[in-house]
Amino acid sequence: MRIPIYKTAACILSMMGLLAQVFGATPKPANLVVGTGPVTEVPGWSGYSALNLIPATSVLPVSSTTTVFYLAFTSGSQADVSNMVVYTTKGPNNATISVVTAVKLGGVSNPSIVLTNPSVCPVQPVSVSNPCIVRLDPTTLSLNSSHDYWFVAYFTGDSNNSSLGGASSTFPNPSITGFYEGQDDTQLTVGKSVPSGNNDHSYFLLAVMNN
Repeated sequence: MRIPIYKTAACILSMMGLLAQVFGATPKPANLVVGTGPVTEVPGWSGYSALNLIPATSVLPVSSTTTVFYLAFTSGSQADVSNMVVYTTKGPNNATISVVTAVKLGGVSNPSIVLTNPSVCPVQPVSVSNPCIVRLDPTTLSLNSSHDYWFVAYFTGDSNNSSLGGASSTFPNPSITGFYEGQDDTQLTVGKSVPSGNNDHSYFLLAVMNN
């Protein structure tokens, strides 16, 4: 098992402060799921999928017609993403997929995110104490407490991702948990099951908001 190697005392307020910088004062974003809190780093993502569970019990009672996912990077120069999806399951504690929703950045599901670019990551260099928070394109997904949701991103097997660091929750069992696998788990279809597993930590997925 790959083990997180760096830790930080950063708190939820620091993470939300960085998000506020992305948005400005208005409109104020609302959490659809409580964030993951302080983060550590898991390095080396070449050829790995990051799977993040948003359980039905973690969905807040906030009505929204859109859902926006935020990823946090802690090291590396470029993140090469092959694909990103959200699997909606048939119900709580049910791994069977009922809906597959594409997730994009800049209109594509396979973006390359240049972490050394100040327009992408304003605080340089990117680190555990200064993670780069990337807002993905809004989806039309409307979260509710009748389903579990899995956000899955697969990172291309290349040298850029070998040195890539992803933010992971420092403390176990936040509202978003998950695991990782050395294969592409973004190609599953309706009726298939999400792979079983959970390390009780989040991977890359820092927050889920309404905008």
